[in-house]
Amino acid sequence: MHLHELIESFLDERELAWQSEETGKYFVTLPGTKKLQTNCWLIVGREALLVEAFVCRQPDGKHEDVYRFLLRRNAKLYGVHYTLDAEGDIYLVGRVGLHAVTAEELDRLLGQVLEAADGDFNSLLEIGFADAIRREWDWRVSRGESLANLKSFKHLVTDAES
Repeated sequence: MHLHELIESFLDERELAWQSEETGKYFVTLPGTKKLQTNCWLIVGREALLVEAFVCRQPDGKHEDVYRFLLRRNAKLYGVHYTLDAEGDIYLVGRVGLHAVTAEELDRLLGQVLEAADGDFNSLLEIGFADAIRREWDWRVSRGESLANLKSFKHLVTDAES
């Protein structure tokens, strides 16, 4: 099976949303729970399959703590690692030699992307965006707006009030 056919078959079998406007470049949407979706590129290069997934924008504060979290987390990741772009936004990136690309390897690689992006999302928000979360909470409370999607961060508000 040709590599492009393998990738497309893999994505279809797992019912993942994907687009490809250029041969060898796949824009895949991975569904999550904490981070509702993770957008990920799979790019077939000359010698390797590249993966790149946006995780979150540059933190508002506590940059050193965020970077420490990312560096420690890198030691536990398979096939990808955290990195920053020129603006400081956080991504997961990795590469696999074309000879090693199989359905099992794609499953493991995209599974790791999803586990990391979705699993680390709230921790990254808590560390790097705590002040913004508190401001959003206060704004919503003052206007009687729903706090439903901020429930995971209630401890940031109650801890600050203690």
